[in-house]
Amino acid sequence: MRPTIIALLGSPLVGGNTAKLLNEAIRGAEDAGCEVEKVVVPHLKFRPCMEILHCVEHETCRMQDDVTPFYEKFREMDGLIIAAPIMTMGIPGALKSFMDRFQVYYMAKYERKQSFIPPDHRAVRRMLFLSIGGMDIPNDFDGALLTVKAFGEIIDCPLWDTVLRNDMDTIKDITTRPEVMEEAYGKAQEMCTLIGKDRARKE
Repeated sequence: MRPTIIALLGSPLVGGNTAKLLNEAIRGAEDAGCEVEKVVVPHLKFRPCMEILHCVEHETCRMQDDVTPFYEKFREMDGLIIAAPIMTMGIPGALKSFMDRFQVYYMAKYERKQSFIPPDHRAVRRMLFLSIGGMDIPNDFDGALLTVKAFGEIIDCPLWDTVLRNDMDTIKDITTRPEVMEEAYGKAQEMCTLIGKDRARKE
């Protein structure tokens, strides 16, 4: 069975620069032998976390919507690729709301001390973060990186590496920076190769 990767697109623009970068990473992951499910998060129908706190005692959220199937999918996946543009120095709203719904994982790991991910599976799992920023300013990615790192720890899929490119308001088209596209492809391919090797050792 091939390693499974979930690829989250945080932009609603399926033909935009963030999507182009993610598509190249997906190609690298698939060329490394992984099976990839791409998810356009802003196109999902779901509500933000309403702090009902059902997940304090239960393994799921009381709200049933397009996020619900991902609680199980995130248990089974071997790796995660997140691609997001920088919005107000952080993660775009729909993607952040999607992450917030994983309070289900937070409560399991930190409140009940019963993480959904066994230690041997966590040792295999990795996350790659791809991001573009419009302006060429210092610390443009700091807020997004903090959020992504925290999310990775909550779901036991630690941040492994990044591909970051700012000044996109000047560049306009990410494909005019082939080195960035190649980096997305190469890092996704490397991540999936490592996951495959770790899975083989575990099995």
